[in-house]
Amino acid sequence: MTTLPQFDTPDTLFGATVTGSNGDKIGKVDEVYLDNTSGQPEWVSVKTGLFGSNVSLIPLSQATVSGDTVTVPFDKSFVKDAPHHDPGRELSPSDEDDLYRYYGIAGGGTTTDTTTTTGTATTGHTTTDTVGTTGTGVTSGTDRDAEFATGTRAEGYTEGRTEGHDTSGPNTDDAMTRSKEELHVGTETREAGRARLRKYITSETVSKSVPVSHEEVVVEREPITEANRGAALSGGDLTEEEHEVVLTEEHAVAAKETVPVERVKLGTETVQDTETVQAEVREEHIDLDTDSTTRTGTTGRGDRD
Repeated sequence: MTTLPQFDTPDTLFGATVTGSNGDKIGKVDEVYLDNTSGQPEWVSVKTGLFGSNVSLIPLSQATVSGDTVTVPFDKSFVKDAPHHDPGRELSPSDEDDLYRYYGIAGGGTTTDTTTTTGTATTGHTTTDTVGTTGTGVTSGTDRDAEFATGTRAEGYTEGRTEGHDTSGPNTDDAMTRSKEELHVGTETREAGRARLRKYITSETVSKSVPVSHEEVVVEREPITEANRGAALSGGDLTEEEHEVVLTEEHAVAAKETVPVERVKLGTETVQDTETVQAEVREEHIDLDTDSTTRTGTTGRGDRD
């Protein structure tokens, strides 16, 4: 198997950021799978999909490392569609074969038939299928698959067979697993717009009326009486005189003063609304297909799909 000499121990891989060929982030390393012969990292798992609901395995044979970033020659969508693997479940020979075919990588000489989680990395041990009780030699998992496909078996080969077996590939167990996709929705906050206050100046003409006054000349004539006779005779008999009086008047004037009117500031308020999210989800269904001579019965609980 191809190893990564950049890492001294598998522990240094945990939490590393995996990026694709286009530079986009695929995810962070969640689990490390070791080669069962060399003990070196061979696969890493990352969580993809909505809310990290999908776990995908990525081979390290073509990966490059820079600091805490692992770059692989695949994009995120390609990795997301890789054969699914449940965390903590054994990585069987057929699992590895499916992954090798999907990524277009030639498989190594050993397989991780059984995997156990040791707290930091996932390791496996190599197993082989022995041929019969009287024969010699081994039959690999790939050869066994070919025998199932062609209807033949190596001489002396023995293997336990369950009531239901897989006719479309390697035998797994006596039941099918039916799965479906579930839609998980959430919210994210993003910028919806901006508002700002802008102050500017306008002008207008204001008219106000104010009362004003002025003085006018009034000529007063009074006859000579005993009361004013003394004042009238105080001067010369015939003289030339000149009297002057100063007249005043009021004019309207204007003065301006700047006074505060109000204070204005910006704030926000949260308004609750509802949006509908639509997405296509898939579900597996299992139908029973029999020939005309097969008798069927019903056992167990649950609705038939």
